[in-house]
Amino acid sequence: MSGTISCEPGSAVLLTGGAGFVGSHVAVELLATGYRPVILDNLCNSRASTVDRIGRIAGATVPFVQGDIRDGAQLRKMMIEHDIRAVIHLAALKSIGASIRMPLEYWDNNVVGSIRLLEAMRDCGVHALVFSGSTAVHGEPRQLPVTESHPFGPATPYGRTKLAIERLLRDVADSDDRWRICTLRYFNPVGAHESGLIGEDPDSIPDNLMPLVLQAAAGVLPELQIWGNDYPTPDGTGVRDFIHVMDLAAGHVAALRNLDSMSCEAINLGTGKGCSVLELVHTFERVNGVRVPHAFRPRR
Repeated sequence: MSGTISCEPGSAVLLTGGAGFVGSHVAVELLATGYRPVILDNLCNSRASTVDRIGRIAGATVPFVQGDIRDGAQLRKMMIEHDIRAVIHLAALKSIGASIRMPLEYWDNNVVGSIRLLEAMRDCGVHALVFSGSTAVHGEPRQLPVTESHPFGPATPYGRTKLAIERLLRDVADSDDRWRICTLRYFNPVGAHESGLIGEDPDSIPDNLMPLVLQAAAGVLPELQIWGNDYPTPDGTGVRDFIHVMDLAAGHVAALRNLDSMSCEAINLGTGKGCSVLELVHTFERVNGVRVPHAFRPRR
């Protein structure tokens, strides 16, 4: 590798998708460790008020621009105005089901958007990137645990866009040894900041398990639909690796701090422990003293 990057605490970090669930918690962790996040988000599934809550937690004003990662001119303007030293790229469409219904939109937003971002970074001399990947690039596990060397086999358009971006990042890193890139492939983030001011609060119909559990418990949904109870698991429901979102946020900052030692690396980020859907539901009921009405449906 050639040269080093300068992204010490105090540096400005562009945070794409920073008003979203994971992004908002990464912003809080960046502020707590001395970095200066600058948020870009198109608010397609998040709220501008989240940025205000981030500021309340940190006791600081966080620069925010409502915009799209496909707008190269806006990206360059932000990077120059804020003296951006690194990028944490979380902006993406991420619904598995929607990606099957709308593959063109997913490839355009996720892949083309990432190309526009990389072009802007190159043009502005910013070569430090932490990319929000997904273990969806692996598809159905062929072995456990799912390590970084697990074969690729994405089963959905969403997973295929994430794999395409990973391969693009490898090509970019190979083309210029100034790049420092880390992809964090994570499993299933859950939880919220201890303040309760930010958390998973989608601005549309939820696609992830935890907000569906919350809505069923609160009566917003009549019941939680559990897809499949005939899997080869102890209770028949699917098993997932759930990681607390603040641990995930800490992982992003740790990757940022260690970029100098990387060229183009990928790290699978989870707990390494499985939890079934039914286990999560029963744990939620026990801890909160509520009932989560649920019904089993055939596998999707």
